Amino acid sequence: MKEIEIVVPVGRALTEEQMGAEARRQLGLPRTAEVRCVVVKRSLDARKDVVWRYRIEAYGPSESFEPYRLEPYREVGEAPAVIVVGAGPAGLFAALKLLTLGLKPVILERGKDVHRRKTDMASLSRTGAVDPDSNYCYGEGGAGAFSDGKLFTRSSKRGDIREVLYQLVAFGASEEILTDAHPHIGSDKLPVVVERIRECIVAHGGEYHFDTRVTDIERSEDGGFIVTAQSGTQFRGRSVILATGHSARDIYELFARRGWDLQPKGFALGVRVEHPQHLINSARYHGRQWPGMPAAEYSFVEQVDGRGVFSFCMCPGGILVPSSTEPQTVVLNGMSNSSRNSKWANAGVVVQIEPEDIPSEYAVSGVFSVMDFQRDVERRMYAWASSHGASHPLAAPAQRMKDFCRGVVSASLPATSYFPGALSAPLHELLPDFVYRRMRLAFPAVDRKIHGYYTNDALLLGVESRTSSPIRIPRDPETLESLSVPGLYPCGEGAGYAGGIVSSAIDGIRCAGKIKERIR
Repeated sequence: MKEIEIVVPVGRALTEEQMGAEARRQLGLPRTAEVRCVVVKRSLDARKDVVWRYRIEAYGPSESFEPYRLEPYREVGEAPAVIVVGAGPAGLFAALKLLTLGLKPVILERGKDVHRRKTDMASLSRTGAVDPDSNYCYGEGGAGAFSDGKLFTRSSKRGDIREVLYQLVAFGASEEILTDAHPHIGSDKLPVVVERIRECIVAHGGEYHFDTRVTDIERSEDGGFIVTAQSGTQFRGRSVILATGHSARDIYELFARRGWDLQPKGFALGVRVEHPQHLINSARYHGRQWPGMPAAEYSFVEQVDGRGVFSFCMCPGGILVPSSTEPQTVVLNGMSNSSRNSKWANAGVVVQIEPEDIPSEYAVSGVFSVMDFQRDVERRMYAWASSHGASHPLAAPAQRMKDFCRGVVSASLPATSYFPGALSAPLHELLPDFVYRRMRLAFPAVDRKIHGYYTNDALLLGVESRTSSPIRIPRDPETLESLSVPGLYPCGEGAGYAGGIVSSAIDGIRCAGKIKERIR
């Protein structure tokens, strides 16, 4: 096998004939020799001319190629039950792995199925009424189902990402995610994928229980677990996978009530930045644009006063959405459909915050100090908007980028994709000072790398605060079990051990594998 690279201008397709000819040339084979070409990766290179770079594995006629194959699912209707709390990426992929291991997943999801959930999200945007169990963070598919479906993790340190990507393709995602350097599925496509995963799990004997918010977890007499829902219904299982996502504050309170270990954890907080997409296209594509070019992306990291200021969850051709999970808070996130064809580009721009950065008055909160700080910033945004004539309960305080850095309230605001609307506000005062000071230095620095980024045509909206969990549930690094509760597996973003769809899914797969080892 020989690895080769082929460069193709954007707008043209890479053909089998083109791959075969280049493979034969580099392998030193005659033009009639049989070769097999497998695209391993496709990446967009806009450093000079805008081109696609394809990395290809070429196999000669005497070399064998073994395609990747998923493990088969087993019938598990009568198998030992494992309770999976949460139907986000960590929970769903843990459940799929349990099927291959011959264990029965019983999924408890506090929210609704992915289609009913859409109704609640539409109501949230329209009226501002927050359903604490069904919103952009809670419900089947988790927070990732309606935030573009970005699958950027390429690290294989924790597991084989092919198991995640090939499963997504098997359930309806485009095969392009197997090779794209920055793959995404799209918020319009993911609900179908999520629904098909559920159908597979149920067809093989697993269980789903929606509108089932967990209120207690306790040991059973036989050494397993009893998990109690808000309705009073109890579920029994050999083990529990806790995959509740980065915003399940009530689960942390349950741990504290039980006296189980928790740790405050760093997270990142800032704003959602929205540019006209054509400005980002111009900056990334050197002022050139022609058919076939995708909506341009960007990412950056700046170090300012010992903390990282970085872009997060960039949504080219996307829109902004309200992501509050509690009343009287304003939280924003971004999403985009598979076509990425809106006229806006948005991204979180956030500052890394460590527990030692939290103001001293939060010390009384103990392990919840970072979480309470996070919540207070979200409430501050809501309180300011509601007291300054906001026409929508979830209107976001906002400021033009240069005005923000100068500490000047914007006289007017540009149009925004955020349906609840934006209200001109002193974000430079509403954000914690140590966050503002770093951001105001970072934005001009980014312009030296992405020319045209630092502009008053860019709108900053507050607040982006759900980057990751502010609490970690400590677990054994080898068995992945809670240090306080053997047999309970804190998993994914909510446990503080993942950050995104793919890493959460891999963590779910790992936890399922450890449960099988424990049962053996």
